[in-house]
Amino acid sequence: MPLPPQKKRWESMAKGLGLGALFTSFLLLLYSYAVPPLHAGLASTTPEAAAPCSPAPGEPEAAPANSSAGGCRPRRDIVFMKTHKTASSTLLNIFFRFGQKHGLKFAFPNGRNDFDYPAFFARSLVQDYRPGACFDIICNHMRFHYDEVRGLMRPNATFITVLRDPARLFESSFHYFGSVVPLTWKLSGRDKLAEFLQDPGRYYDPRGYNAHYLRNLLFFDLGYDNGLDPGSPRVQEHILEVERRFHLVLLQEYFDESLVLLKDLLCWELEDVLYFKLNARRDSAVPRLSGDLYRRATAWNLLDARLYRHFNATFWRKVEAFGRERMAREVALLRRANERMRRVCIAGGRPVNAEAIQDEAMQPWQPLGAKSILGYNLKESIGRRHAQLCRRMLTPEIQYLMDLGVNLWVTKFWKLIRDFLRW
Repeated sequence: MPLPPQKKRWESMAKGLGLGALFTSFLLLLYSYAVPPLHAGLASTTPEAAAPCSPAPGEPEAAPANSSAGGCRPRRDIVFMKTHKTASSTLLNIFFRFGQKHGLKFAFPNGRNDFDYPAFFARSLVQDYRPGACFDIICNHMRFHYDEVRGLMRPNATFITVLRDPARLFESSFHYFGSVVPLTWKLSGRDKLAEFLQDPGRYYDPRGYNAHYLRNLLFFDLGYDNGLDPGSPRVQEHILEVERRFHLVLLQEYFDESLVLLKDLLCWELEDVLYFKLNARRDSAVPRLSGDLYRRATAWNLLDARLYRHFNATFWRKVEAFGRERMAREVALLRRANERMRRVCIAGGRPVNAEAIQDEAMQPWQPLGAKSILGYNLKESIGRRHAQLCRRMLTPEIQYLMDLGVNLWVTKFWKLIRDFLRW
């Protein structure tokens, strides 16, 4: 006897729900594999027996550390500690271009576009790593572990990172990563950021999944405990350790001045530090913090605020040593050169929404549930002199990594799932 239509419909819905639950479970298992646990800790580091970088006999010595003295050679041994939401994707493009131009050896991740973040970095995570191998540049996202990174690089490698005003960084991180931080899902108001900052302790749990994105993210990325008591002497000890380890700490708010200092330190050419802003979001997607919310965000990220204040002071001391008038001239040159490249390379002369990007190779990675990241369209007719540089300057991180031969199977598979589900 055939089943009534209503019963058939219920059975079909039940089967659909069952298959959906199975598929969701599979995705969660896959994501658990692709994203390591937050508290993976230092146990994941390379065994002590693994040999550190051993330069081959006869390798040329690194160039002098400071180009201002004159007679320098371009530095090619570079560690760029890529922090989150600090214009670091734009800096990454600069390091990719320089390394590609000079045929340098990158230490790349294997399977993804980061080194198993948020776990601590380990040499064993590097694609094709062998004990004793030396690399010229490492620049992908990681949770910093100095000894492990040092073990990949020659003794005179230059260490560089970038910071941002912690309140602005928190705002950007909250909006970008909110969909993958379950702590934010219970926020019901229209302005979730404001609701969170009114009473952070009500929503925040340091043990929560991806909770590190919501407090002192700079401290976390640099390898320190982002839940330290702000009054602990360890906070200042960590800040001074960063100062000892890093030759230059850039500031996102003074990006052009930072690039002038970078160019000087590394003894690079002006073309090497030209840039277009990558991985930027459209303005409407990021409401600016009001005065009260700005103060609350700063207080909530007090470790990062102390870190930023310290390196804001050291930054301007470096500018003074470089020379204010000289800095103004160099910044003007950089901006004029960037403007020339904008006219040469970019169709329409400005970034566009994701839906308006015509070439898939120019499509940036988008946050879950939104297409808020802007991209570019390459001009159709570009002279031979600039064609290669234009394309490289505009290529987003994922596509550039693939161009450089990086194995991104996890990232690609995750993209297929997202495209299928239209996430």
